[in-house]
Amino acid sequence: MEGLVNLVNGIIWSPALIYLCLGAGLFYSIMTRFVQVRLFGEMIKLLFTGKSSAQGISSFQALAVSLAGRVGMGNIAGVAAAIGFGGPGAVFWMWIVAFLGASTAYVESTLAQIYKEKDVVTGEYRGGPAYYFERALGQKWYGILFAIASILSCGMFLPGVQANGVISAFAQVMGEGTIMNVAGLEVGSMRLVGLAIILVVLGIIIFGGIKRIATFTEFAVPFMALGYIALALIIMFSNFSLIPDVFGMIVGDAFTAQAGFGAAIGWGVKRGIYSNEAGQGTGPHAAAAAEVEHPSQQGLVQAFSVYVDTLLVCSATAFMILSTGMYNIQGTLPDGQFIVQNVAAATEINAPAFTQMAMESVYGTFGNVFIAIAVFFFAFTTILAYYYIAEVNVAYLTRFLGRSANRTGLFLVKILIMAMVAYGGLNSAGYIWAIGDIGVGLMAWLNIVGILVIFIVARPTLTMLKDYEAQRKAGVTRYSFDPAKFGIKNAPYWEERHLAQQKSMNADPLRKDKV
Repeated sequence: MEGLVNLVNGIIWSPALIYLCLGAGLFYSIMTRFVQVRLFGEMIKLLFTGKSSAQGISSFQALAVSLAGRVGMGNIAGVAAAIGFGGPGAVFWMWIVAFLGASTAYVESTLAQIYKEKDVVTGEYRGGPAYYFERALGQKWYGILFAIASILSCGMFLPGVQANGVISAFAQVMGEGTIMNVAGLEVGSMRLVGLAIILVVLGIIIFGGIKRIATFTEFAVPFMALGYIALALIIMFSNFSLIPDVFGMIVGDAFTAQAGFGAAIGWGVKRGIYSNEAGQGTGPHAAAAAEVEHPSQQGLVQAFSVYVDTLLVCSATAFMILSTGMYNIQGTLPDGQFIVQNVAAATEINAPAFTQMAMESVYGTFGNVFIAIAVFFFAFTTILAYYYIAEVNVAYLTRFLGRSANRTGLFLVKILIMAMVAYGGLNSAGYIWAIGDIGVGLMAWLNIVGILVIFIVARPTLTMLKDYEAQRKAGVTRYSFDPAKFGIKNAPYWEERHLAQQKSMNADPLRKDKV
């Protein structure tokens, strides 16, 4: 099975996907005139505007839910793996993916807002790639294909990576305990304890729906990210004299990589996309659930989330590992010899171990324990985000089949994701990461190709950006969006909203809102 997984992973993550991700980000950056730079101040402002409603969540909650998906094992174990297999130069390519990917995140999240709808069962806002492929392209089969791929990826392939990282970090602190045989696998008793905790808490939250997920992540994500970055900054300042050397190592190794240029860019892009998810098609699901006045607003908020994930959290991890020297670099030759070896050869690269060692070198046992706690929150909230994405796509597939089919589908997804958390938590890290990479690559291929076609055929996101900037320049107090004005069809939520606004204004001729 492991050989088959590695074969499929190699096919999906061929150089074609790597350069497609970079090329798409560059294309959108040019077409939007680098919106990720020009409107950076607006992104910050929008984080704290907009309120939740009975149907949707606030912009900040949508940011928290999407960050829950973006900020996970990719930020701790993923960065360690990128360095361990691609060298320090891989970090540079993670930065490039984030900078260019922010424009991709704007495009996909704006599309999600334009073509979202109210769920016929729950009344909550639903949207994402499956919805905009059907409505913008008029290709329902492509929407169904993406929905199935996302359920497989987020329900089966990806949760195990997060669970595996949590349990590995837990075992690093608590020890393996008594070795037991579970379904043919040799597993430490402390790993089973960690797995049981994850499953109990996960079950309590995912049976509560998007509101409960949003409430939990709204608190947990900022808390864990800020705490993690704060401790990382202390390490960086304690090694202040080494920061220029670390930065020089990252930039210099990006093109003359110790592990080879192909390894640096390959692992940098792969782990960059795994971490910030720009172009993967996961972020748009949370973006569609937000209550906003204009589609571009949530596109800008989601672009900012890419910066938070990679330029802040991932960079913090990279500087910790490199400044303390707690890493190895493994060669690409069959014998697997280390190009650089600073820690024990047996240290697992596809795990949080490098990061835990870096923390422990400065904070002692506290650092090791803190990383285990951070890994739990990072990974656990990511599992919640994966469940929500799977839930949205089940809703898409069953939205015309009635309440019974919807409930059955959602119940099965809950059981599936909990089973895969257990499976991923008990298997080897390298095998589980390879399965996760298949999920990321599968969604990225379908989503990036689809949004490129939409952009070339209709360019609705570019139209939205121009409209939003025009209203912003005019100084409106309330933004508006009329899809018919721009020839955009199949946008039911915004069509109904615009009609309701017009009726409200006609009923109150003294109303002076500028829209």
